[in-house]
Amino acid sequence: MTGEIILVALIIVGIVGRSPIISTAACMLLIIKLVHLDRYLPLLERRGLELGLLCLTFSVLVPFATGRIQWKEILAAFSSWPGWLALLGGALATYVNGKGLEMLRFDPQLIVGMVIGSILGIVFLRGIPVGPLMAAGITVILYKLLTFIADRVT
Repeated sequence: MTGEIILVALIIVGIVGRSPIISTAACMLLIIKLVHLDRYLPLLERRGLELGLLCLTFSVLVPFATGRIQWKEILAAFSSWPGWLALLGGALATYVNGKGLEMLRFDPQLIVGMVIGSILGIVFLRGIPVGPLMAAGITVILYKLLTFIADRVT
């Protein structure tokens, strides 16, 4: 029963915070639990991130499929400093995400803090949830930065 109460609380937080993504996700999970389809929750937990990333990748690649982004724009990414920064940003983001995934494998209880932090970011900072890997990657950066500072101070 605790899971259902938490999901209802998340629905309320999503509504109050005007975050339809949190409300919808919590509603769908609550429905899955109430109609006794709990056996699919482990599958959703294992593959949900991949499915979400697949949908996100679809949305990013649609301009290529529709022809709105053509070779001229692709070549511009290699011929301007903002384009080079975008390439560097993409490469660094994937590296940080990989480090975040590594950390989650070794310290899975951090997921709770990241989920709550993501909800707070959505509600209070009007952020957009892009997934736990980026949150874990940023957590790794903050952790290393704080341990570096702490080592210097002591």
